[in-house]
Amino acid sequence: MDRILITGTGLYTPPHRISNADLVSSLAEATETWNRENAAAIERGDVEVRDLPSERFIVKASGVEHRYVIDRDGVLDPTRLRPRLPLRDEGELSIQAEICLEAIHQALAQAGREPREVDALIVGCSNLQRAYPAVAVEVQDALGAGGFAFDMNVACSTATFAMSAAIDALRAGNARCAVVVNPEITSGHNNFELRDFHFIFGDACTATVLERQQQAAPGEAWEVLGTRLATKFSNNIRNDAGFLNRCEDGERHPHELVFRQQGRKVFREVCPLVAEHMLGHLADLKLTPGDLRRMWLHQANLAMNQFIAKAVLGRPAHAHEAPVILDEYANTSSAGSVIAFHLHRDDLGEGDVGMLCSFGAGYSIGSIGLRKFSD
Repeated sequence: MDRILITGTGLYTPPHRISNADLVSSLAEATETWNRENAAAIERGDVEVRDLPSERFIVKASGVEHRYVIDRDGVLDPTRLRPRLPLRDEGELSIQAEICLEAIHQALAQAGREPREVDALIVGCSNLQRAYPAVAVEVQDALGAGGFAFDMNVACSTATFAMSAAIDALRAGNARCAVVVNPEITSGHNNFELRDFHFIFGDACTATVLERQQQAAPGEAWEVLGTRLATKFSNNIRNDAGFLNRCEDGERHPHELVFRQQGRKVFREVCPLVAEHMLGHLADLKLTPGDLRRMWLHQANLAMNQFIAKAVLGRPAHAHEAPVILDEYANTSSAGSVIAFHLHRDDLGEGDVGMLCSFGAGYSIGSIGLRKFSD
């Protein structure tokens, strides 16, 4: 069977950077105002007083120190606490398509490919800008690509699930050059009003080019050794925004229409599932944990990554074995593991083996075994 290769990756980083100190200052002002305006309800016990944020809490809870966002001013405005995005006309390129193109052009340049050579394009992210037409088809048109395109959403695991779909299309002969792109504008679904959530997410977009070996240009590439996908339903990470909201009898609390999670339950339940998944995948590939030179894990929480890496290796991982980018980028949902792969692979040599693994809402877990390849 012809090898499937990853031949290029790209990364779009928004221009606006926000520190923990910036977020804490903004939310502290908003929280004090809310507590003051709701003092009577708090006194009656109708609502709970909102906790003030702190930089120490953020770093201890997550390991996040900075993040990049599409719009800084709206996020940090204590009276708004969400991005401010100009409304675009239907004839204009959407904001998600716009950042997709930047990441894709980088990835294609690395792969030595032209846009017209792309014949499969998957846009995968936690929160798509609209229901239809598919953002992927808009990107396909703007890029000048051929073939087919579609959108996908498996929350934080969308990148690995989309890559698996692209790999299947390549193996079936339905495509020769596939691009997976992850435009994660997570600041749009984040809850910047509450201490437990306001620090978690950042914006970014990644792109990955996948090809069959026969079509690939000479140069660095990563052979796909195999993929493994798993899902298990859980309500512990949830966002109820959808087109049926307006049809529901009754009114939802606004916080139900943005990201929310039960973090402690997620940690206890997801970490063992991911470690078991990765160990099972290694066994399927006839590899051992000792064969792994690198793990490019989903970047959600530092403690989760440390737990998972230790469970897989049987010992605490060295920094180079499970590189972390969430301190700089925060949680970028499905883009996180790809950012880690994009930024932390150049030091590996031919034949070195790694595993890219994502995990998140669903629960959903996806892993891709990779070997550095040279013809």
